Amino acid sequence: MRIIGGKYRGKKLPVSSKLDLRPTTDFAKESLFNLVQNKIDLEGVSFVDLFSGTGNISFELMSRGADRGIMVDISLSSFKYREKVLRSFDFKNVRNLKSDVLKFLRNQDRQYDLIFADPPYNYPHHERIIEDVFQHQLLKADGLLIIEHPQEYTFEKMPHFIEHRRYGRVNFSFFKP
Repeated sequence: MRIIGGKYRGKKLPVSSKLDLRPTTDFAKESLFNLVQNKIDLEGVSFVDLFSGTGNISFELMSRGADRGIMVDISLSSFKYREKVLRSFDFKNVRNLKSDVLKFLRNQDRQYDLIFADPPYNYPHHERIIEDVFQHQLLKADGLLIIEHPQEYTFEKMPHFIEHRRYGRVNFSFFKP
């Protein structure tokens, strides 16, 4: 795993065999960020990274100029890993939370420019994440919600859906207010 753009481009993230995760591949991440940067300016954005795992997406956002963010994942081992990486990069304005994502979403009262969610592929509440983000108005007027998901899921009939992209076996669906 490495950071592919911005201030820390090329910097490798430590790999931990203790984490049973599926980080977004460099190919998918690069394609995703090329697309996202055509939709919003990442300089100064606020973000939430749901099911953040290794923090791969958050660290990429911070490297590309994001102003502040929150990483949310219920796994203690992932939380500890992200803490270690945060210290090694000296990223400021990033909160690392060990929390259930749905509880986190229900308790938010702030709006964000970008919300990224990469739930486990067998997670049964993909649609609930989307509903909660919009029900609680967690995106700014020009904000963007991105869900990474398996091919079997389709969100095209859900409110706020704008686009689906596939990169290899990785799928992203995009939503706007």
